Amino acid sequence: MPTFSRRAVATLIVAASAHAASPAVRAESAHHKIGIIGAGHVGSTLGMLWTKAGDEVMFASRHPDELKAVAAEAGPGATVGTPAQAIAFGDVVVMAVPYKAMPEVTTANAAALKGKVVFDATNAIPARDGAIADDVRKVGIGAYSAGLMPDSHLVRGFNAINYKDMAADGFRKGDRVAIPLAGDDPKAVSVGSDLVTQAGFEPVVVPLARADELGPGRPLGTGAFSAAEWKRKLGSAK
Repeated sequence: MPTFSRRAVATLIVAASAHAASPAVRAESAHHKIGIIGAGHVGSTLGMLWTKAGDEVMFASRHPDELKAVAAEAGPGATVGTPAQAIAFGDVVVMAVPYKAMPEVTTANAAALKGKVVFDATNAIPARDGAIADDVRKVGIGAYSAGLMPDSHLVRGFNAINYKDMAADGFRKGDRVAIPLAGDDPKAVSVGSDLVTQAGFEPVVVPLARADELGPGRPLGTGAFSAAEWKRKLGSAK
């Protein structure tokens, strides 16, 4: 499968935005300041979608200078920083790092993450993440992430769709592509649903315990499905 460059992803997002909801619809949702830790395919694509919707985004990694090109493509609503700076910046923190980095990131920033809404877009993939992926599978990724950030408001999402589909299908005509959101925390689910809507998708909420069914190699897998299609898949798996 070909790899899309960030510029190609940005072009897809601009094209998809031509079919965006009207300004009146967008005005129903408050804009957010979003700190995105990890600016690979998933983090950069999400950041570009949200800046197009009018949100402010800080892309973060241990080497923020390397993210300046991503921020430039995302537009004037985007900046770069370290993980600590992104957590301080955002009213929402998005985790988009390889899962093997999660313990280090969450431990180093435990105090700053306390009370924050955290949108977890990660997947634990054995071939990439090693032993921690086996540990995650034993308890479920929702429970594992919650254990890493016990004082945060956690919701999981955008981990059951390919980044190329994210870029191409935001605000598509007809039924919107749906994003399963796994969470039990009312505040996190509310904010997560808002962010999904602002990015041009439809949220489908499930309990956090079902998070382990979603994502690459998991029972329900990944895909660009409508809300009705996701609900059928989720219902058949109960």
